[in-house]
Parts: sequence; C-alpha cells; structure tokens
Amino acid sequence: MSIETLSGQSEKAYALLKEDAQKILNLIEVQMTNLTMPQCPLYEEVLDTQMFGLSREIDFAIRLSLIQEEEGKQLLDQLEKQLSALHEACLRENKKA
Repeated sequence: MSIETLSGQSEKAYALLKEDAQKILNLIEVQMTNLTMPQCPLYEEVLDTQMFGLSREIDFAIRLSLIQEEEGKQLLDQLEKQLSALHEACLRENKKA
C-alpha cells in the first residue's frame, strides 16, 4: 500500500470518527439546553452507549494505524469534558429545585 493511499485512508478514518464524535456532542448539547438528564435515565444510558461505541471505533482505527493514539484520545477527552459540564449543569439545576 502506498504512503498516499494510507494517508488518504487515515484522513478518511479520522473524519468519520470526528463525525461520530459530533453526533454525540449534539446529544450532549441538547441535554445541556434542556437539562432533562436527571428525569431521563434512558437518555443517559444512550449517551453512555454512544461514548462506548465511539471508544471502540477509535481503538479499532488505532490498531489499524489509521489514526494516532493521541488523536483518538483528544476526541474522547473533548467529549468527556462536555459530559462533565452537562453533569455539573444538572447538579446546579437540581440544587435550584
């Protein structure tokens, strides 16, 4: 396999992972807007499942050498920070109630 082909596949793999990460980020943003997570454990479970699925996709891409481990870690770290912000917002909202 040529370097150019491998580079193209790596770029495509990273772009696909970023798309999946953006979908999860959209879910997080909807929750932050509505702050309904404490009343909707099913939503939290869906979000956890999506995060787990993305982590498995990233691990697979790393094992195939399509992306660097650091790139995958950055994607997950960004989403985990957003999840943390969502949980903090929900806690603040619960204290108000």
